Amino acid sequence: MVDGFEIAGQGEIPIGQATIMDVEAGRRLRIVNHLGQQVVDTWVLPAGKTEEFLSMEHCRGKLYKLFFEPGDVLISNLRRPLVRIAADTSPGRHDTLCSSCDSGSYEEYGQGPGHPNCRANYLAALSQRRMAPAVVPCPWNLFMDIPVAPDGRLSDRPSSARPGDYVELEALADIWVVCSPCPQAKIPISGIGRPPRGLRWELSARA
Repeated sequence: MVDGFEIAGQGEIPIGQATIMDVEAGRRLRIVNHLGQQVVDTWVLPAGKTEEFLSMEHCRGKLYKLFFEPGDVLISNLRRPLVRIAADTSPGRHDTLCSSCDSGSYEEYGQGPGHPNCRANYLAALSQRRMAPAVVPCPWNLFMDIPVAPDGRLSDRPSSARPGDYVELEALADIWVVCSPCPQAKIPISGIGRPPRGLRWELSARA
């Protein structure tokens, strides 16, 4: 047990696909950037639902800020509390503005129409649970540092997450957490000269 967190389960979040973690209300999930700098598109859904989801615009409006911090309660598009940020050992830069990468975005960068992408990974993971979402929500882009300049313009910066940094979420309902390590290599959001890579997850024991 470390910092009161007793690990009851753990596993990999491999590159090339989205991984779904089932988290019961009251338990905590750590998303661990064990190699450092890897950006991961993250969605939270009430277990068994796709029409309700963690909503970046609702969270920004509720909290009145662009970047979320430990202690913040994050809500769904129906304004239901889904998770509380219990801890964050990273520098705390987690983008809330950018959509998931998709086949069209890779074509724009000249990377071809068949490039792996987080939108397709999200849909494929849910299809394995016999779910067919009508929309792909804007993800919470953990460890992705997109500075906002005074004039409102955005820019890319390599992630400042160090090896071993993690975000710890406390489930406020029974939820699915869906994580897709971003496969983007042309834009160095996951580090300069580093190939995309996976992350790890750790689940706490029941309270």
